[in-house]
Amino acid sequence: MSDIIVPPAMSARPSTSGGAPRTTAAGPAGQPIPGLPTIPVLDTGPGFALDTLDADPARAHRLLDAPTKYVPKQALKALDSVSRQWLVKWDNAYLPEIDAIAARLDRPGVHFLSVMYEWACTCAVKPSPDGDSARLVRVLDWLTPGLGREVVAARVAGPSGLYVALTWPGFSGVIQAMAPGRFSAALNQAPMRFAVGLSPLDWVLARRRLWRTPHPMAAHILRRAFEDCATYAEAKRFLETQPIALPAIYSLAGIEPHETCVIERTETAARVFDGEAVAANHWQPDDAGVTEWRGHERGLDSRGRARLMPSLPADLTTDFSWAQYPVMNPKTRLLMVADAKAGRLVAVGCERSGLATQPLELAV
Repeated sequence: MSDIIVPPAMSARPSTSGGAPRTTAAGPAGQPIPGLPTIPVLDTGPGFALDTLDADPARAHRLLDAPTKYVPKQALKALDSVSRQWLVKWDNAYLPEIDAIAARLDRPGVHFLSVMYEWACTCAVKPSPDGDSARLVRVLDWLTPGLGREVVAARVAGPSGLYVALTWPGFSGVIQAMAPGRFSAALNQAPMRFAVGLSPLDWVLARRRLWRTPHPMAAHILRRAFEDCATYAEAKRFLETQPIALPAIYSLAGIEPHETCVIERTETAARVFDGEAVAANHWQPDDAGVTEWRGHERGLDSRGRARLMPSLPADLTTDFSWAQYPVMNPKTRLLMVADAKAGRLVAVGCERSGLATQPLELAV
């Protein structure tokens, strides 16, 4: 196993047209950029959330500091209590692990943030440029600062084989990962379901619905896919059929160039888009041009991000110049390209100010 660090340069410059900032990431190979940390590569057992926490507890505390800085401690304790009650109520398989993480960190907010589901993402699944394999192009957007700077690469020795998750110490789910010789996958937040048509009220009603939903979080289901599924076909069937607590969108790329799909999910229903496909934070129209489900789009310009993704390359290089606005924007925290057949991924952490880590090139 080897990991090679090659840096790009990143810039955020005003648009000459006076519109939104044209945030881009670029990167010819060169020397490491002074002052930027590397992405740690950690070998772990199946319990990677605890293993990564034990390896770097300071990183986990820094991650908790940002979203909880202005929240009173008593409010965090109340949110933890409600979140843990939900996990207990529905016998969540990862509750013992989350309890152990909370005990080790010894601060409020762990249970609440373990079930929080407030990010936006853009993905594409497509053949490699040479047509030999399938690749996943992944952009993670999240409002919370620090997620790009503090990301780690966990090489997890799972029951069905090794997989590499780009994750954070003490986080029990999987948001994006690559399993060499099996598949790569990522999770996007789905649109907020229309209930009364007003976003704040629909958000509250979604949380009330969640309390009555007995299913696991989508990030835990994606973790189980990497733990239990030996092939692309198994993972596809698993992600199509396993009930989830809130709607979600999975992007999946296998080994062969035709093994790509996007799976849109409600709690118990699925729509599958086979072949070269993209995912952002809105429901896509089907072949007849009909959007079966309705909801509030998430993130910045979801449809604009989706329109740009098909034209982006799936190169396994640390030249991230393909990441242009609005795919790359001030909320972007991670860029990744993964190829499970080659057992390789490239990634870089980002923050609002631009590049936050040295780019990582990892061959497994």
